[in-house]
Amino acid sequence: MMTAKKRIAALIMITVFLGTLAACEPNEPSASPPPANAPADAATDKPEEVETGGETMEPAEPEVAYEVLAEELRVPWVIAFDGDIVYISEREGSIVKLEGRELTRQSVHLLKEVHGNGEGGFLGFLLAPDFAQSKTAYAYHTYEENGRIWNRVVLLKQNGGQWDEVRALLEGIPGAANHDGGRMAFGPDKLLYVTTGDAQQRELAQDVNSLAGKILRMTLDGKVPSDNPFPASYVYSYGHRNPQGLAWNDEGVMFNTEHGPSGDPGGHDEINMIEPGSNYGWPVIYGDARQEDMITPVYNTGEKAIAPSGATIDERNRLLFATLMGGALYRYDPVTKEMAVVFEGEGRLRDVKIKDGRIYVITNNTDGRGTPSETDDRLLLLNRING
Repeated sequence: MMTAKKRIAALIMITVFLGTLAACEPNEPSASPPPANAPADAATDKPEEVETGGETMEPAEPEVAYEVLAEELRVPWVIAFDGDIVYISEREGSIVKLEGRELTRQSVHLLKEVHGNGEGGFLGFLLAPDFAQSKTAYAYHTYEENGRIWNRVVLLKQNGGQWDEVRALLEGIPGAANHDGGRMAFGPDKLLYVTTGDAQQRELAQDVNSLAGKILRMTLDGKVPSDNPFPASYVYSYGHRNPQGLAWNDEGVMFNTEHGPSGDPGGHDEINMIEPGSNYGWPVIYGDARQEDMITPVYNTGEKAIAPSGATIDERNRLLFATLMGGALYRYDPVTKEMAVVFEGEGRLRDVKIKDGRIYVITNNTDGRGTPSETDDRLLLLNRING
């Protein structure tokens, strides 16, 4: 029979042995990226919430249930809804119509050919508020003219299984292989907002007489609103590098997501609260830098690059946005300053929309920078997300 002393000794030996085994197990990396403003080599193996600078980054749940609604999309760019019918623009110059499980690829006939080099192409697409009656939509695309690359905003009309250009609303927006902007959205004021990139000419972002590196605002028939901040100008805000997402909360506050600088330093992707006539600093300031008469972003990613893209607002006034380099759906709470990854694992994500409380995202793995599977790209319906 084992004495009390022997039992205690045995327990000690077992405890030591188990502790040794645990010490030999490798750490399991967290699925979450480093917190905002962390250096590029910051540790990412802490499963608990990490706090930096008053902002928090929550870990994502390991798995999120989703349903694949469409496959084999060709570099999809934006999601639009007409009731239960889904439309998706494709960068090569086509529009996918998804009705139930039936997918139809519709041709787009433009007066100026789509120029699809680099990040350019057929980008923004937005159904008119009266689409059910008018069958019209707005589109933003890259084109080439006289040896130069530009972008334009056009009005389209659906005619049977195709889309035809009705007229151009705005042309001559500077374009390039990269930094073409292209996001379009209707504001609470029922006007049309359009993002433009700096067209790889950084100085244009600070030039209020240029349409590059801006958020533009126009009436639905393409005119300059009388209350725009700069007289007779489409420019609503300036100092942008490559703005990619637009969304408004219930109080009418406007947010945008934006790509930060490339190279060294890199990262510093942004979330901004947009005010009319304001200067958002590029290329003079970025990240946490401050300068008089320029607005510092409400959030930036530090040296971590995630390349934010399309954005929307959820039922709790939190910003949801897709990311390309980040390969995840992020959620930012402007009140608590918390940033969380709520869905990941499907590669590059280009756009996110909420309809009837359900979240739709499109992957963007066929854009030349991802690793596509045989079924990419896809439209996904998320059945559950963290929080």
